[in-house]
Amino acid sequence: MRRITFFMIVVVSFLTVTTAKAKKSEIIDFVHPLCWYSGMENHVFQLLIHGDHISDMTPSLENAGNVKIEEVVKVDNPNYLILYLNADGANPQQFQINLVNGKHKASFSYELKQKSAFNRKSFDSSDVVYLLMPDRFANGTTENDVVPGMREAVCDSNIPLARHGGDLKGMTDRLDYLADLGITAIWPTPVLENDMEVESYHGYAITNYYKVDPRFGTNEDYRNFVSQAHLRGIKVIKDLVFNHCGSFNPLFTDMPQKDWFNFDGQYVQSSYRTAAVADVNASKFDKSRTVDGWFVKTMPDWNQKNRLVKDYLIQTSIWWIEYAKIDGIRQDTYPYCDFDAMVEWCERIEKEYPGFNIVGEAWINNNVGVSVWQKDSKLAERNSKLKSVMDFPLMSLLNYVCDENTDSWDHGFARLYEYLGQDGVFADTSHLLTFLDNHDTDRFQKNENMANDTIRYKQALALLLTLRGIPQLYYGNEVAMAANKAKGDGALRQNFPGGWPGDKNNAFSRQGRTELQNWYFNTTRNLLQWRKTNKAVHYGKLTHFHVRDGVYAYARTYKGKTVTVFINGTKESVTLGLEPYQEVLPAPSAMNIINHQTVALTDTLVLKPKEVIILDF
Repeated sequence: MRRITFFMIVVVSFLTVTTAKAKKSEIIDFVHPLCWYSGMENHVFQLLIHGDHISDMTPSLENAGNVKIEEVVKVDNPNYLILYLNADGANPQQFQINLVNGKHKASFSYELKQKSAFNRKSFDSSDVVYLLMPDRFANGTTENDVVPGMREAVCDSNIPLARHGGDLKGMTDRLDYLADLGITAIWPTPVLENDMEVESYHGYAITNYYKVDPRFGTNEDYRNFVSQAHLRGIKVIKDLVFNHCGSFNPLFTDMPQKDWFNFDGQYVQSSYRTAAVADVNASKFDKSRTVDGWFVKTMPDWNQKNRLVKDYLIQTSIWWIEYAKIDGIRQDTYPYCDFDAMVEWCERIEKEYPGFNIVGEAWINNNVGVSVWQKDSKLAERNSKLKSVMDFPLMSLLNYVCDENTDSWDHGFARLYEYLGQDGVFADTSHLLTFLDNHDTDRFQKNENMANDTIRYKQALALLLTLRGIPQLYYGNEVAMAANKAKGDGALRQNFPGGWPGDKNNAFSRQGRTELQNWYFNTTRNLLQWRKTNKAVHYGKLTHFHVRDGVYAYARTYKGKTVTVFINGTKESVTLGLEPYQEVLPAPSAMNIINHQTVALTDTLVLKPKEVIILDF
């Protein structure tokens, strides 16, 4: 007899293997999920057990109360045994799972915890989301920069695509900075284990869905990060990846069966033509090659049509909601996933956690294409059940309308007026994630010259924070970080200044910021702190006016509260007649949030070149 231990997060569970002669083939390597929860709406859950040649062992439960074995699934690979357990009426408890084959016996303890009450509010249009990359935001401790035994052993900030050492401690230590800025939700790119040979920093090649990457910290560190964020009134959105995993994930290196991955685990490149998925005229081949093809060679494509795969992935998200008390999910590469599997996922999450928000990355460059991915779309043949989608077309517009001289028809803010005039294609514009940039695009400030154009940023930020949707900032927007994709992804994802020991420029503090960085920070903070309590820009109806004299005007109205915005898209001063705007000017004067001065609203309004005025009634 010998005893092998493995960890189930909080509880240390023991595996005891009894045999006439202990052999390696009888050792259980891992069990997923690490624990489960009683009181779920869906009482049945999947338990995936991996160990050498365990498929022929007969499972039974001991001291399990109302927990019962619903189904035993044996797959092609003898190293797996998959159980479906029914916990209907079961209390929180520990029980024993025994596996027997003749004289050979393996047993381990498993815990059923109490499901938590989901009494917190998920993220919505009242929030401003801050997207950051954990490896590039702040290095809280150098002790985990390199973890012995992991495949990528390089941590060097001078190498753009290597790991740079940012971690959960660094993120947690900077929560006060984000709270002061006015952020109300944080979206870190994936923090789960990416034990890959190169470029593991970005997190999108997951090798263990139940384990935080040790170079970021531990599962407990992540849970502490969420808890500390909540203490500061900040929600946490978890970035998940269901379309693919990393090629060193044990479920790929030792596949349960070939059809766990598309093309039987053989690399076939995706076409990336996501528009084909919802295209009523698209060929079956084009749709299949988009969805079933692999994102890249090192990221095998999950076959979510396989019931076992689908259940495995769905349970990972439920487990993290319970374990870490996250407030929302961002799902990567959404249209590349199996449509029906993702519908079921959205439905199961909503059933367990009513009101929980999920935003899907649907990188499509027209509003009709984006709209079909949103729940209750008026244009889609099938209902995705996905509440929130990312408004990539608006991002593109915001990146150049501020650079054009606005006319009344088709340049500058006239383009924005035309786009927003098509909002009827969306089922719910309040659930569009809006942004200026992210970790996959040019930064809004593409170079230093653009960063020095403070008026450009002020205009774009004002639009982002006062138009419909859920605004998202990319880390460093608030301190004039600049980069363009032509220089590679590493340039887009550079270290936040001040996040590493020895940084000369510490943008986390007023004293450490340059004059330009302080202007950006103060401008961003002013609008974010104001927006936090303004329900008109959270939930208000959008009313806009066609461009007059180069000025775009719009208002948000909600339960007697009005915010009205005038933005001059020309390089000339404009004296604007106010007669057309009386319906959104409920008082003869109002505070301009930009400079905190009172503006008298008589017959005309004078706007300086490129001026933005935000009137709070």
